[in-house]
Amino acid sequence: MEKKKLAIVGCGRLAEIVVDALLNGLLPDYQLTGTYSRTEEKAKKLAEKYNASDSGRGCVPCSSIEALLLQKPDYIVESASPDAMRELVLPALQNGSSILTLSIGAFADEEFYKKVTDTAREHQVRVYLVSGAIGGFDVLRTVSLMGITEASMATEKSPDSLKDTSVYKPALQEEKQRVFEGNAKEAISLFPTKVNVAVAASLATVGPANIKVSVTSTPGFVGDDHRIEINSEQVKAVVDVHSKTADIAGWSVVNTLRNITSPIVF
Repeated sequence: MEKKKLAIVGCGRLAEIVVDALLNGLLPDYQLTGTYSRTEEKAKKLAEKYNASDSGRGCVPCSSIEALLLQKPDYIVESASPDAMRELVLPALQNGSSILTLSIGAFADEEFYKKVTDTAREHQVRVYLVSGAIGGFDVLRTVSLMGITEASMATEKSPDSLKDTSVYKPALQEEKQRVFEGNAKEAISLFPTKVNVAVAASLATVGPANIKVSVTSTPGFVGDDHRIEINSEQVKAVVDVHSKTADIAGWSVVNTLRNITSPIVF
């Protein structure tokens, strides 16, 4: 079977996990053909790592998204940012490439979400919303189909992870505080790169404007804890994931890629 052509946009730690999986034989149905990053050196470094291996060859570091799309990849892994996703997704779908994205926050914009959906359908490709640090999409989607539901998500973070946001203040280093309450649409507006998972959970359940979201800052907390609850007349489900690092998001991409080509799908 001919291997699927894979490209990567956003060449940080999570992209490196995907490349390691390729090199270690966990993604035998794919070959990496292109990398792109706003930091050109990162794209070169990732391509060189792949090309240096016996199992890797022919990966081109690209200086623009347009150059990447000229390679006609079957699948593009996006692990950059919601802004990068907005720039990438429509041209990629029109190019015939399916997208696996971790920057799900871009879809809090309902008009944009519909445009992406229509474009993917028109060009017979797909956008895979990778579950990343939360998981449980299967049960969340299933319960949401069973009737009227309510959903909420509570996130716990360290104050250091909030330093580049408007809610940060030195007092957070000393005292546990809830720094946000609202919905996913409001959350992603306030924390553009911090709560993609809230938008993901909302799209799997009741929508960005309807899910209740809270963010709590805890001194000395390591990693992130995301607790999602969904309730209907028949089912109550809780998904609670604590991850010390963001690595689970990269491995979630690997799992999604495996499912795409596997005869058995989990």
